[in-house]
Amino acid sequence: MARRRALVVRGGWEGHRPVEATELFIPFLEGNGYTVRVEESTEIYSDAAELAATDLIVQCMTMSQITAEQVAGLSAAVAAGTGFTGWHGGIVDSFRANAEYLHLVGGQFATHPGVRPQDRCGTEQDSFLPHSITITPLGAEHPITAGIEDFDLVTEQYWVLHDDLIEVLATTTHPSREWQPWHRPVTSPAIWTRHWGAGRIVVTTPGHSLDVLEHPCVRTVIERGMVWATRTASAS
Repeated sequence: MARRRALVVRGGWEGHRPVEATELFIPFLEGNGYTVRVEESTEIYSDAAELAATDLIVQCMTMSQITAEQVAGLSAAVAAGTGFTGWHGGIVDSFRANAEYLHLVGGQFATHPGVRPQDRCGTEQDSFLPHSITITPLGAEHPITAGIEDFDLVTEQYWVLHDDLIEVLATTTHPSREWQPWHRPVTSPAIWTRHWGAGRIVVTTPGHSLDVLEHPCVRTVIERGMVWATRTASAS
Protein backbone atom coordinates (compact mmCIF):
# COMPACT_ATOMS: atom_id res chain seq x y z
CA MET A 1 0.00 0.00 0.00
CA ALA A 2 1.41 3.40 -1.01
CA ARG A 3 2.38 5.69 1.85
CA ARG A 4 0.28 8.80 2.22
CA ARG A 5 2.00 12.13 1.68
CA ALA A 6 1.81 14.93 4.23
CA LEU A 7 3.11 18.46 3.74
CA VAL A 8 3.94 20.54 6.82
CA VAL A 9 4.01 24.28 6.07
CA ARG A 10 5.34 26.36 8.96
CA GLY A 11 6.62 29.83 9.75
CA GLY A 12 5.18 33.24 10.50
CA TRP A 13 5.14 34.70 14.01
CA GLU A 14 7.72 32.96 16.17
CA GLY A 15 5.66 33.33 19.34
CA HIS A 16 3.70 30.23 18.38
CA ARG A 17 6.91 28.21 18.02
CA PRO A 18 6.08 26.88 14.53
CA VAL A 19 9.10 24.58 14.30
CA GLU A 20 8.81 23.07 17.76
CA ALA A 21 5.01 22.82 17.52
CA THR A 22 4.99 20.95 14.24
CA GLU A 23 7.85 18.70 15.35
CA LEU A 24 5.50 17.38 18.05
CA PHE A 25 3.28 15.83 15.38
CA ILE A 26 5.68 14.70 12.66
CA PRO A 27 6.49 11.43 14.50
CA PHE A 28 2.76 10.69 14.71
CA LEU A 29 2.39 11.19 10.96
CA GLU A 30 5.44 9.07 10.13
CA GLY A 31 4.30 6.36 12.52
CA ASN A 32 0.92 6.25 10.80
CA GLY A 33 2.22 5.69 7.30
CA TYR A 34 2.83 9.22 6.03
CA THR A 35 5.85 10.45 4.14
CA VAL A 36 6.38 13.97 5.48
CA ARG A 37 7.77 16.96 3.61
CA VAL A 38 8.44 20.20 5.51
CA GLU A 39 8.40 23.67 3.93
CA GLU A 40 9.25 26.92 5.70
CA SER A 41 7.13 29.16 3.45
CA THR A 42 3.91 29.14 1.43
CA GLU A 43 5.73 29.14 -1.92
CA ILE A 44 4.90 25.43 -2.21
CA TYR A 45 1.22 26.35 -2.57
CA SER A 46 2.00 27.56 -6.10
CA ASP A 47 3.19 24.10 -7.12
CA ALA A 48 0.02 22.49 -8.44
CA ALA A 49 1.68 19.16 -9.23
CA GLU A 50 3.15 18.83 -5.74
CA LEU A 51 -0.14 19.68 -4.04
CA ALA A 52 -2.04 17.27 -6.29
CA ALA A 53 0.23 14.50 -4.99
CA THR A 54 -0.22 15.59 -1.36
CA ASP A 55 -2.86 13.90 0.77
CA LEU A 56 -2.68 16.24 3.78
CA ILE A 57 -1.41 19.75 4.49
CA VAL A 58 -0.63 20.66 8.10
CA GLN A 59 -0.17 24.43 8.38
CA CYS A 60 1.37 26.40 11.25
CA MET A 61 1.80 29.90 9.82
CA THR A 62 0.59 32.65 12.14
CA MET A 63 -0.06 36.04 10.52
CA SER A 64 2.43 36.40 7.63
CA GLN A 65 1.36 37.03 4.04
CA ILE A 66 0.34 34.92 1.07
CA THR A 67 0.15 35.75 -2.63
CA ALA A 68 -2.99 35.43 -4.71
CA GLU A 69 -1.35 32.64 -6.70
CA GLN A 70 -0.46 30.73 -3.55
CA VAL A 71 -3.88 30.91 -1.94
CA ALA A 72 -5.52 29.97 -5.24
CA GLY A 73 -3.27 26.92 -5.40
CA LEU A 74 -4.09 25.93 -1.84
CA SER A 75 -7.83 26.35 -2.33
CA ALA A 76 -7.79 24.40 -5.59
CA ALA A 77 -5.85 21.56 -3.99
CA VAL A 78 -8.30 21.30 -1.10
CA ALA A 79 -11.27 21.39 -3.46
CA ALA A 80 -9.65 18.52 -5.38
CA GLY A 81 -9.28 16.41 -2.24
CA THR A 82 -6.13 17.40 -0.35
CA GLY A 83 -6.83 17.63 3.39
CA PHE A 84 -6.00 20.81 5.29
CA THR A 85 -5.60 21.19 9.04
CA GLY A 86 -3.87 23.16 11.76
CA TRP A 87 -4.29 24.70 15.18
CA HIS A 88 -4.60 28.06 16.85
CA GLY A 89 -3.08 31.07 15.05
CA GLY A 90 -1.28 28.79 12.61
CA ILE A 91 -4.53 28.30 10.69
CA VAL A 92 -7.13 30.84 11.93
CA ASP A 93 -4.81 33.83 12.31
CA SER A 94 -2.99 33.33 9.03
CA PHE A 95 -2.90 35.83 6.15
CA ARG A 96 -5.35 38.27 7.72
CA ALA A 97 -5.51 40.45 4.61
CA ASN A 98 -6.48 37.66 2.21
CA ALA A 99 -10.24 37.21 1.85
CA GLU A 100 -9.93 34.05 -0.24
CA TYR A 101 -7.99 32.33 2.53
CA LEU A 102 -10.57 33.38 5.13
CA HIS A 103 -13.31 32.02 2.89
CA LEU A 104 -11.49 28.70 2.61
CA VAL A 105 -11.04 28.20 6.36
CA GLY A 106 -14.46 29.53 7.43
CA GLY A 107 -13.34 31.24 10.63
CA GLN A 108 -10.97 34.01 11.66
CA PHE A 109 -9.37 34.90 14.97
CA ALA A 110 -10.75 38.18 16.30
CA THR A 111 -9.24 38.41 19.80
CA HIS A 112 -8.38 36.56 22.99
CA PRO A 113 -9.83 38.43 25.98
CA GLY A 114 -7.51 39.28 28.83
CA VAL A 115 -7.46 39.37 32.59
CA ARG A 116 -8.58 42.35 34.64
CA PRO A 117 -6.62 45.43 33.43
CA GLN A 118 -5.08 46.14 36.84
CA ASP A 119 -3.75 42.58 36.95
CA ARG A 120 -1.86 42.78 33.65
CA CYS A 121 1.92 42.70 33.70
CA GLY A 122 2.79 43.01 30.01
CA THR A 123 3.43 39.31 29.32
CA GLU A 124 1.50 36.68 27.38
CA GLN A 125 -0.10 35.55 30.65
CA ASP A 126 -2.25 38.68 30.44
CA SER A 127 -4.37 36.72 27.95
CA PHE A 128 -4.38 33.40 29.79
CA LEU A 129 -7.86 32.73 31.14
CA PRO A 130 -9.40 29.60 32.63
CA HIS A 131 -12.07 28.33 30.26
CA SER A 132 -13.82 25.19 29.10
CA ILE A 133 -13.92 23.45 25.75
CA THR A 134 -17.42 22.00 25.41
CA ILE A 135 -18.09 19.13 23.01
CA THR A 136 -21.25 19.62 20.95
CA PRO A 137 -23.80 16.86 20.23
CA LEU A 138 -22.27 16.59 16.75
CA GLY A 139 -18.81 16.39 18.29
CA ALA A 140 -19.88 13.59 20.62
CA GLU A 141 -20.50 11.41 17.55
CA HIS A 142 -17.74 12.64 15.23
CA PRO A 143 -14.59 10.50 14.77
CA ILE A 144 -12.37 13.43 15.74
CA THR A 145 -13.95 14.12 19.13
CA ALA A 146 -15.98 11.00 20.01
CA GLY A 147 -15.23 9.83 23.53
CA ILE A 148 -13.63 13.13 24.58
CA GLU A 149 -15.34 14.82 27.50
CA ASP A 150 -15.51 18.58 28.03
CA PHE A 151 -12.14 19.79 29.28
CA ASP A 152 -10.63 22.87 30.89
CA LEU A 153 -7.62 24.96 29.87
CA VAL A 154 -5.78 27.99 31.16
CA THR A 155 -4.43 29.66 28.04
CA GLU A 156 -5.59 32.00 25.28
CA GLN A 157 -9.30 31.62 24.63
CA TYR A 158 -9.93 32.41 20.98
CA TRP A 159 -12.89 34.55 19.98
CA VAL A 160 -13.59 33.56 16.37
CA LEU A 161 -15.65 35.17 13.62
CA HIS A 162 -17.15 32.43 11.44
CA ASP A 163 -19.75 31.41 8.90
CA ASP A 164 -22.33 28.64 9.12
CA LEU A 165 -20.74 26.29 6.59
CA ILE A 166 -18.57 24.86 9.36
CA GLU A 167 -19.51 21.80 11.41
CA VAL A 168 -18.82 22.72 15.02
CA LEU A 169 -17.46 19.87 17.14
CA ALA A 170 -16.68 21.95 20.23
CA THR A 171 -17.31 25.46 21.53
CA THR A 172 -16.00 27.81 24.18
CA THR A 173 -17.99 30.57 25.87
CA HIS A 174 -16.60 34.00 26.73
CA PRO A 175 -18.34 35.39 29.80
CA SER A 176 -19.28 39.04 30.09
CA ARG A 177 -17.02 40.49 32.78
CA GLU A 178 -17.36 43.93 34.34
CA TRP A 179 -14.27 45.33 32.60
CA GLN A 180 -15.26 44.10 29.14
CA PRO A 181 -17.47 46.00 26.65
CA TRP A 182 -19.77 43.17 25.57
CA HIS A 183 -23.01 42.71 27.46
CA ARG A 184 -23.70 38.97 27.41
CA PRO A 185 -21.73 35.73 27.09
CA VAL A 186 -20.52 34.91 23.58
CA THR A 187 -19.98 31.36 22.36
CA SER A 188 -17.29 30.72 19.73
CA PRO A 189 -16.47 27.55 17.83
CA ALA A 190 -13.34 25.93 19.28
CA ILE A 191 -13.02 22.89 17.00
CA TRP A 192 -14.63 22.56 13.60
CA THR A 193 -14.58 20.76 10.30
CA ARG A 194 -15.42 22.07 6.84
CA HIS A 195 -16.02 20.31 3.55
CA TRP A 196 -14.60 22.18 0.58
CA GLY A 197 -15.18 20.46 -2.74
CA ALA A 198 -13.73 16.97 -2.33
CA GLY A 199 -11.48 18.12 0.51
CA ARG A 200 -11.78 18.20 4.27
CA ILE A 201 -10.61 20.94 6.63
CA VAL A 202 -10.13 20.65 10.40
CA VAL A 203 -9.46 23.61 12.71
CA THR A 204 -8.51 23.30 16.39
CA THR A 205 -8.28 26.68 18.11
CA PRO A 206 -6.41 25.70 21.31
CA GLY A 207 -2.66 25.45 20.81
CA HIS A 208 -0.94 28.68 21.83
CA SER A 209 2.01 26.92 23.45
CA LEU A 210 3.66 23.53 23.51
CA ASP A 211 2.13 22.57 26.84
CA VAL A 212 -1.37 23.17 25.43
CA LEU A 213 -0.55 21.09 22.35
CA GLU A 214 0.60 18.31 24.67
CA HIS A 215 -2.67 18.36 26.65
CA PRO A 216 -4.10 14.88 26.07
CA CYS A 217 -7.44 16.10 24.70
CA VAL A 218 -5.92 18.76 22.45
CA ARG A 219 -3.29 16.42 21.09
CA THR A 220 -5.84 13.68 20.46
CA VAL A 221 -8.10 16.07 18.54
CA ILE A 222 -5.24 17.33 16.39
CA GLU A 223 -3.95 13.84 15.61
CA ARG A 224 -7.39 12.46 14.83
CA GLY A 225 -8.09 15.56 12.77
CA MET A 226 -5.02 14.98 10.62
CA VAL A 227 -6.14 11.44 9.85
CA TRP A 228 -9.75 12.45 9.19
CA ALA A 229 -8.79 15.34 6.90
CA THR A 230 -6.45 13.20 4.79
CA ARG A 231 -7.54 12.65 1.20
CA THR A 232 -10.25 10.02 1.05
CA ALA A 233 -10.51 7.29 -1.56
CA SER A 234 -13.40 9.10 -3.25
CA ALA A 235 -11.20 12.17 -3.71
CA SER A 236 -8.18 10.34 -5.11
